[in-house]
Amino acid sequence: MSNTASGLPTGRGLLYLIITGAAWGTAGAAASLVYRTSDMGAFGLSFWRCALGLLLLLAGRGMRPRVRPVRTEPRRSGITRAVSTGLGLAVFQTAYFAAVQSTGLAVATVVTLGAGPVLIALGARVLLGERLGAGGLVAIVGALAGLAVLTFGGSAATVRPTGVLLALASAAGYCVMTLLTRWWGRDGGADATDTTVWSFAVTTLCLLPFAVHEGLLPHTAHPERLLWLLLYVAAVPTALAIALYFAGAAVVRSATVSVIMLLEPVTAAVLAVALLGERLSATTTAGTLLMLGAVVGLAVSEVRGAARPGPA
Repeated sequence: MSNTASGLPTGRGLLYLIITGAAWGTAGAAASLVYRTSDMGAFGLSFWRCALGLLLLLAGRGMRPRVRPVRTEPRRSGITRAVSTGLGLAVFQTAYFAAVQSTGLAVATVVTLGAGPVLIALGARVLLGERLGAGGLVAIVGALAGLAVLTFGGSAATVRPTGVLLALASAAGYCVMTLLTRWWGRDGGADATDTTVWSFAVTTLCLLPFAVHEGLLPHTAHPERLLWLLLYVAAVPTALAIALYFAGAAVVRSATVSVIMLLEPVTAAVLAVALLGERLSATTTAGTLLMLGAVVGLAVSEVRGAARPGPA
């Protein structure tokens, strides 16, 4: 049950991805509180999220013992890896926030997270030769159905073409980031922590000019509350979650990764009920159960597939 290139067991990689999906689901609630507390915009929040996350990753990297990898990749390959994943992360994050602003949370979420698994499954089949199988296709269909029910059930959504295009761009960035991580993870020779740190550096530099144009320093009547919220966003759904994502995505099939990440809207729905006082409707319950069922089904299939000899 170990990936031969990186040495990380597939089961642990799945656990990392499940934690990532749940942590990403808390980012929306934290961002809402940030917007209520200050006049910070989407680009400013994205920049500080990555900049502070980078500082936390560097601090954590300095405290752990440095282990020399079994096989060292060329410096040029490492730079290519960091720039590619950093750009993918920047597009994924900022295009999604822009889509939310343009067409609303429901439509942006269903297009981004709905198109993501489809693009990744197709890309993994063409570029990586990964076969999803009939069970995986059923799981993806169930996950997309659950996501549609969860986001559209019981509410009217306004669809704007610009927002849909931005959401598709976000899904494309997510697809590129996932496929590249899986591709390089199969070859081994790179430290996931190094990949994460340098990718964050690239993403932060990409976001800086947009954040400066929007307003880098927010105005707030509650600076302590804003600081704690920013630290949480930087630490949990950013530094921790994305580090776990890069490690897990390197050893788990790309299509499985994309469906497990659908835990994000499930977590967001639970937080909306528990913290924001929203009612749990029948459609929300049905969508949540469909998506959780798809995640569990694909996770079991992934572990069983990893236990059998032969390529994944």
